[in-house]
Amino acid sequence: MRLFTLFACLSVLLLAATCKSGTKASAEMKQLERTWLHAHEEDEGDIRVYRPNTYAFPPSRGRTGFAFDHNGLFTQFDIAPTDGLEGRKGKWTAENDHTLRITLDDKKDPDYKLEIVSMNKDLLKVKRIEAE
Repeated sequence: MRLFTLFACLSVLLLAATCKSGTKASAEMKQLERTWLHAHEEDEGDIRVYRPNTYAFPPSRGRTGFAFDHNGLFTQFDIAPTDGLEGRKGKWTAENDHTLRITLDDKKDPDYKLEIVSMNKDLLKVKRIEAE
């Protein structure tokens, strides 16, 4: 009986720890779920800086960006030939708590990864890495 009680307690503790860490990762990924535009003025070497599309950006001839949806849908916004934005659909998956794999449906470009350097509700800093 004691062995069963000990096993039950350990199971509950393990489950609680797993749920807690999953919830934290979920909350961080929830911050990602929005439309981000490139704040190229703030780039630092190979670190690209993005701000929410509601941010008061200084004037620019165009801004690229992307949108993350909670269900893994992704839209990459490129500058269109008419200087507007052109959305390219794809998917995003979290490889770990700081690396995202991006796959575009049209396959015009190879898959790539975004390494999250830092993120909060108003700022996203990433490094783009070509996928293997």
